[in-house]
Amino acid sequence: MSSGVKEVLPPPLDSSSEPPAIFDGTTKLYISYTCPYAQRVWITRNYKGLEDKIKLIPIDLQNRPAWYKEKVYPPNKVPSLEHNNEVKGESLDLLKYLEDNFEGPSLLPDDPAKREFAEELLSYTNSFNRAVVSSFKADSISEAGATFDYIENALGKFGDGPFFLGTFSLVDIAYAPLIERYQPFLLDAKKYNITEGRPQLATWIQELNKIEAYEVTKRDPRSS
Repeated sequence: MSSGVKEVLPPPLDSSSEPPAIFDGTTKLYISYTCPYAQRVWITRNYKGLEDKIKLIPIDLQNRPAWYKEKVYPPNKVPSLEHNNEVKGESLDLLKYLEDNFEGPSLLPDDPAKREFAEELLSYTNSFNRAVVSSFKADSISEAGATFDYIENALGKFGDGPFFLGTFSLVDIAYAPLIERYQPFLLDAKKYNITEGRPQLATWIQELNKIEAYEVTKRDPRSS
């Protein structure tokens, strides 16, 4: 899950940076340290103990290098993964790709009911995101409140652990970077505490923060 040796994070590459060697056989994960979608794949890499097998290549999204779009990933977004002479993108797809193609602790249970629920929850992430973001500009917090109620109920579905599927999984990884950002923002801007009246969400956040693979990705998380 992690070697215990703290990884030295490389500085972000910007428009003045030379590109790394492309398609040289090294597996590379292109991220931004402040992007929640890239953070998902970064957490997965860490939890599966792949720090030595997947090299982090951070990109400065405010001053991104032209070669990233031209030579690496034409959509010009992060995350992207260079593996086996291909570059793949989209964070939820990459979570499943790492789970299916790399060694390390499993992040999806064998139980068919839990796998089915995992798909439902992963599909819900976009709706969750839209509802919470729309509440930033709305007078009422009700839409965001309903989505956090959905999360609270989902956390109680199986009752065999503090995480969505009982044990830590890709589902927790999909939501962690979003809730990490929304919790302080809603408290500060809307005076809305997402854990009030939601004990399972409160416990989930506490347990999540104990996972080193996640904790080390929270580099300056309030900056995004």
